[in-house]
Amino acid sequence: MIQRKQTVFLLLALAAIIVCLCLPLGAIEPKGMGVPALFYNIGLYANGGYQVHPLLFVDLVITGALTLVCIPLFKKRKMQMKICVANIVLSLVWYGYYAFCVLHLFKDMGTFHPRFAGCLPLVALILFVLAYRGIKADEELVRSMDRIR
Repeated sequence: MIQRKQTVFLLLALAAIIVCLCLPLGAIEPKGMGVPALFYNIGLYANGGYQVHPLLFVDLVITGALTLVCIPLFKKRKMQMKICVANIVLSLVWYGYYAFCVLHLFKDMGTFHPRFAGCLPLVALILFVLAYRGIKADEELVRSMDRIR
């Protein structure tokens, strides 16, 4: 199971998602005087309190759970491919809501400065695409072997 390159891609994507859940996605520098706010997946941390925006957090938790479920399904390649497509869609939804937060919700608060964790779902998205291509290649290989018999 671990020797398959798709499994390695899925494990690396899961690691990227977990790291993204722990690190801040960006900082908001206020227009006037004030303390900069940190933007995490769970919400905005400013002045010792949180403003909760849980959609990013929920999206990444669902993506991570689906990835964790997908890894041991190496004998059910079609199901693995469907889960990889679902993870790709969820990663795109995450970026859509992230862009919405940055461009609309935090516009009045000040200047947004992105951090490293904002690119980790993109890394996971690329790894999901690579895993999907590897699973699809395995499925085509198994089908070609069935035709030969």
